[in-house]
Amino acid sequence: MGVKAFLSKPLAALTVARQKSWMEHPAQAQQQVFSSIIGKAANTAFGKDHYFKDIQTPQDFAQAVPACDYEALRPYFDRLKQGEQNVLWPGLPLYFAKTSGTTSGTKYIPITQDSIPNHINGAKNALLNYIHETGRAQFLDGKLIFLSGSPVLEQVAGINTGRLSGIVNHHVPGYLRTNQLPSYETNCIEDWETKLEAIVNETIDQRMTLISGIPPWVQMYFDKIMARTGKQIKDVFPDFNLFVYGGVNFAPYRAKLIESIGRKVDSIETFPASEGFIAYQNMQEDPGLLLLADSGIFFEFIPAEEYHQPNPRRLTLGEVKTGVNYALIINSNAGLWGYSIGDTVKFTSLFPHKLVVSGRLKHFISAFGEHVIGEEVEGALNDAMQEFPEVAVTEFTVAPYVSQGEGASYHEWFIAYDTPPHDPERFAKALNWHLRRRNSYYDDLISGNILANLKVTALPPDAFQQYMKRQGKLGGQNKVPRLSNDRTLAEGLLETLNLSL
Repeated sequence: MGVKAFLSKPLAALTVARQKSWMEHPAQAQQQVFSSIIGKAANTAFGKDHYFKDIQTPQDFAQAVPACDYEALRPYFDRLKQGEQNVLWPGLPLYFAKTSGTTSGTKYIPITQDSIPNHINGAKNALLNYIHETGRAQFLDGKLIFLSGSPVLEQVAGINTGRLSGIVNHHVPGYLRTNQLPSYETNCIEDWETKLEAIVNETIDQRMTLISGIPPWVQMYFDKIMARTGKQIKDVFPDFNLFVYGGVNFAPYRAKLIESIGRKVDSIETFPASEGFIAYQNMQEDPGLLLLADSGIFFEFIPAEEYHQPNPRRLTLGEVKTGVNYALIINSNAGLWGYSIGDTVKFTSLFPHKLVVSGRLKHFISAFGEHVIGEEVEGALNDAMQEFPEVAVTEFTVAPYVSQGEGASYHEWFIAYDTPPHDPERFAKALNWHLRRRNSYYDDLISGNILANLKVTALPPDAFQQYMKRQGKLGGQNKVPRLSNDRTLAEGLLETLNLSL
């Protein structure tokens, strides 16, 4: 065992001990965060506009500050981009995390001196929890790869601006920098395909022990390695034993990734966002993610079915229940107030408070009143793949097909197979049955002959990669939406591949 692995164990024990104090008293931890951030922001422009000095309780706050999205806060963000201080948080942001949105164009999310530890410590503590639970720390002595966006930053009103993953890259602890791959120069390459070739060149003969990234982009890296060597990943990187991921549900990619690796490896799921590091998996046998109740973010939860109502309930952590879909609202020391990050979550346990990401508020299908969400299509696909173990899926998305003439409407699944089912019709029937089982509204529409059974359009393995490249979103932290309530993405896929319906 090397020095880094040896020294990590007492640090891991200390981190878990500190974590235990707020895990056992999450409501109190959240109240302390609430009081701290409201007090510190009271003299900001936003704090004055919303009478923060009069706010004593979360209920007062909910009355004063409506739940909102980026557009509602844009006037304040624009003032920050013009260099104005004390707008949402004292002083100026340390960074802007630049991200793209479907309705707001490019977003500039502030990261402050107070909030940057949330992003850094979230990832670090996820690893320390793993070390403490398993006793396995040898990965710290090998090479670690973080597939991320470019760390090159631009200036907006004198504020360093770039992709979150690139910003975080500047804060990798010094003791890990000598282990980190790819090189800074390679990480700065903007074109994903060129960058991927360079990453393969730099890592193929290294002792890789940890690999981190969004699953579909990691799979592309594995594909390149295997094409170059003719070997599975376990034979190229025999010491690779830990996969860290976030951003998308791992289940649809698991079979293909494990097949590429050639053996099981430990994994850690994280829940990072440009707006804050929300949660991480702290136990190998529990897929639930521990919500970080003591990390500068005061959380609110709106029952997803109430989100678009005029006055939805805003629940605190002490009021949530398991098994309910909630829209996640954050208030933070980055100066985000009543801010919906667009994700829905579902608690799997209380004390400790653990959750899973169940979908996106804007990613659903309800063209016929069914309101199918991401959790349901991902679960249906995973269940169907259990019945057809030969199937390996590269990527997928679902869109409605609204009949304009004869025949019923239906859901169309666009699935890029690495290994297709032996019997596509049976697979589609299984997929349809599992979705009916998960969504009663969809089941009713099928039973009432309002909708026909779903149809699967099989695509080549690289179909989504071609589409994302055409959109200028290949690689990095970009993700394909699981669901669309229209056919914009579907038609873009078909156009890219020159397919016809």
